[in-house]
Amino acid sequence: MSKKILIIEDERDIRDLVAHYLTKDGYKVEAASDGAKGFSLAKTMKPDLIILDLMLPELDGLEVCKKLRADPKTAVMPIIMVTAKGEETDKIVGLELGADDYLTKPFSPKELMARVKALLRRTEPSHSPKAQTYVYSDLHLDAVKHEVLVKSKEVSLTAKEFGLLEQLLQNKGHILTRDVLLDRVWGYDADVTTRTVDVHVRRLREKIPLLADAILTVKSYGYKLREED
Repeated sequence: MSKKILIIEDERDIRDLVAHYLTKDGYKVEAASDGAKGFSLAKTMKPDLIILDLMLPELDGLEVCKKLRADPKTAVMPIIMVTAKGEETDKIVGLELGADDYLTKPFSPKELMARVKALLRRTEPSHSPKAQTYVYSDLHLDAVKHEVLVKSKEVSLTAKEFGLLEQLLQNKGHILTRDVLLDRVWGYDADVTTRTVDVHVRRLREKIPLLADAILTVKSYGYKLREED
């Protein structure tokens, strides 16, 4: 079945261009021209991925992202944020609010399609017999169900947060550099910096308090998950 993608973009030319390439590649596409309509459509359409512009009428992209992450019905939907602003501060704010990826205008349709495919690939449940369930203290991560439980209560993580946590669990006790984490979790030559990893680690620590002290920062290098006592 075709994946459903929602475009929330107020510039008609860009909206139509993105929709054209997505449709040509076999995706089912819906679009909204302002943030309020986009948020409402996300709840009813339940897309597999959202392409979200930052500068929008009614509700801007940051507010839409914040509302999407706060609503249980839309909390885990993958989001690629698109904006004409290329400053790192804008990227960090978007990532802190829960965007999975960030693309700066002008961008090539080929690059956007690569990011869409990579992000969708990372949100699909794994059917590999090698997929595992990882246990760390009261935390359980099920790679097949794409589910994280803490004391039997589900925790909503974005696709990148889930991938980052999975990498830390797989390599418990071993240091992972920021570059390695970018390569393994983002999986392609993304227009992001190692600061992106720091943002996602901070969000993991906030969402799962038991990780606050368990994820160790190795200065000027990367991160590792502390071995359990």
